[in-house]
Amino acid sequence: MAAFTVRLDDDKTRRLDLLAEKLDRPRSYLAAQAIDDYLAREEWQIAEIEAGIAEADRGEFASADDLARVTAKYVTSGREG
Repeated sequence: MAAFTVRLDDDKTRRLDLLAEKLDRPRSYLAAQAIDDYLAREEWQIAEIEAGIAEADRGEFASADDLARVTAKYVTSGREG
């Protein structure tokens, strides 16, 4: 297992220490968990972007009707009622 130094400002250090105390965990554990969460999120996002690019490269695009249906779910006409 590798170890490395991370520099945090005083406020982040204080918040991390408070959270570590409340969770009865060392701050290094919380930092490792935060890095795990970050890596998982970023890896997922990059995989989704790459999948979308591959679909576009294959010419797999939504039709105008598909786009209109999705847009209609989220856009109102501006009329009350």
